[in-house]
Amino acid sequence: MTIKIVTRFLIALQLHLVKKIPLPLSGLMVGLSIWWICTTPLWHRDLMLVDFSLERCIVSLFQLFNSHSIFPHIFASLRRVLVGLLIAISLGVPMGIFLGMYRSLDLATSVLFQLVRMISPLSWMPIAVMVLGIGDLPVYFLLSISAIWAVILNTSAGVTAVDTQWLLLSKSLCATKWETISQVIIPAIIPHLLTGIRLAMGVIWIVLVPAEMLGVNAGLGYFILDTRDRLAYSELAAVIVIIGLIGYFLDAVLRFTHQRWTHLV
Repeated sequence: MTIKIVTRFLIALQLHLVKKIPLPLSGLMVGLSIWWICTTPLWHRDLMLVDFSLERCIVSLFQLFNSHSIFPHIFASLRRVLVGLLIAISLGVPMGIFLGMYRSLDLATSVLFQLVRMISPLSWMPIAVMVLGIGDLPVYFLLSISAIWAVILNTSAGVTAVDTQWLLLSKSLCATKWETISQVIIPAIIPHLLTGIRLAMGVIWIVLVPAEMLGVNAGLGYFILDTRDRLAYSELAAVIVIIGLIGYFLDAVLRFTHQRWTHLV
């Protein structure tokens, strides 16, 4: 009888604790629990499987950050992401504005752009290496071409969604084309542009790892290859976790920026 009472008390306590945990955190805890159950050395004897266990991954995370050996690779990847995103924005925003302003130009390029957009960015890897060599240049190219379409399409959609009364008012005030673009169109399309940048960042972060396998000597993608060659599978799992955490942080920053902007306007 006493055992039943204790069991019921523990079940009630667990249910109470579960209700107190935020839903996103509870989902994360479930995922970590599944990872631990499937790989823990307490229950498994497969050495390769155990190397990917949660326990050894946490130990490798502490070792990587404590030795500072992971920081050069993180900084190198973030630099490439920033350069690729800036190239995509600097080319994609003007193209998107012109496509949105001139319907005939949009129709003339729609088939071509949709065709090229559907080509996997990784398909360009051999061409990028042959033309640009090895190093950072082909990585910049792959990141830019993977991100530019989200910027173009969202910018163009933002231009077409601009209130026509604003454009008529600008025209009635004898505003030049540049004044209309800079004073009316660009402020109006910022929410669409931020959405495009967020989508572009997600694509860039996915393409980054295979792109950094093109002969560079630093970066998270390079470090994954290095851990594979050294058979350091616990470090490989740790790097995968780091990639996920950094990607989540970048997306959270852009999501917060978008929310703040839409709240201000």
